[in-house]
Amino acid sequence: MSGNLDERSRRWRLVLGGEAEKPDGLEGLPGLEGQDLAMDRALGALYESDRQGGLGSSQPNVARWLGDIRQYFPVSAVQVMQKDALDRLDLKQMLFEPELLQTVEPDVHLVSELLALKELLPAKTRATARAVVQRVADELRRKLEQPTRQAVLGSLNRATRNRRPRHNEIDWHRTIRANLRHYQPEHQTIIPEKRLGFGRRRSSLRDIILCVDQSGSMASSVVYAGVFSAVLASLPAVSTRMVVFDTAVVDLSDKLADPVEVLFGTQLGGGTDIHQAVSYCQSLIRQPQETILVLISDLYEGGDAKAMLKRVAGLVAAGVQVISLLALNDEGAPMFDHHHAAAFAALDIPAFACTPDLFPELMAAAIQRQDLGRWVAARGIHATRAEGR
Repeated sequence: MSGNLDERSRRWRLVLGGEAEKPDGLEGLPGLEGQDLAMDRALGALYESDRQGGLGSSQPNVARWLGDIRQYFPVSAVQVMQKDALDRLDLKQMLFEPELLQTVEPDVHLVSELLALKELLPAKTRATARAVVQRVADELRRKLEQPTRQAVLGSLNRATRNRRPRHNEIDWHRTIRANLRHYQPEHQTIIPEKRLGFGRRRSSLRDIILCVDQSGSMASSVVYAGVFSAVLASLPAVSTRMVVFDTAVVDLSDKLADPVEVLFGTQLGGGTDIHQAVSYCQSLIRQPQETILVLISDLYEGGDAKAMLKRVAGLVAAGVQVISLLALNDEGAPMFDHHHAAAFAALDIPAFACTPDLFPELMAAAIQRQDLGRWVAARGIHATRAEGR
């Protein structure tokens, strides 16, 4: 503990900064010592930069500061401070020097910055940047893959009921479990009285299309969508495509085996033409009744808004299950077009933000064709209502 500061005063002193010692000429809180003083200097360099000169532009200062915050603060706090440094002090040089980039705590926000600046990165930094993106993608995949597999495959098993499958359609794991009581010890085999299949044909399962707005405000959503697309693409029971768009449309479906390739295939920033993107996705649909289209966008349309709404309405009428996510991240929805969100709601397409931990459950609900409005309400998620309701 620093000097005569009790724990409560110490915390207030660290929160309020150096000005708390002498507020307006009055007697303030006592000073800090030792590690507390070092923590205070690291905080002050970032949050009192207008008075203290901040971190400056020199690489040693930034490198020292990055080392200090990693030493004194937990990982969650380090990630927040790094993001604040990028935003408040415009410390883009952290991303342009491989030595500095190696010391940064990798997270989704850092990956978003790297992807936004990837065309500007010098050659000496690109390999390091790619390694950082790989670390974050691998970590997210480890965290999200198993819940997604369980939710999606479980929902497909419940949604598909084929009691007379052909030989190449048999779900052998379910068939064996259902016939264990018919095991014949003398023959060491099971008589499959009931045969359970995935469906009458491979195409009777679900086709999933993620259509992702890559404008600047959607940066973290693009990262999560890229990882989820790669996970879904690894499941043979569903067909997955990922399409990203601004004023142009790019189909990244052929890169889904590698989430890093998917992420580096995006181009954050730029305008928005939702109608063009939805039109392209419509051209991919072969089985409307078995297709789930997930539109991840803030719904600010820079193209033909009326045509966009008409096309979405046509998809719904054809039987496509359309989901509108205003964001796929932990921060919630950014600013979004309320009028278009209400128009979607009028088509029974709830528009809402979804956190990554809920996305597998959402996909499972969609596969089972649950009422997504009720699903959203049951989880306390705010969804936009149709105008006039």
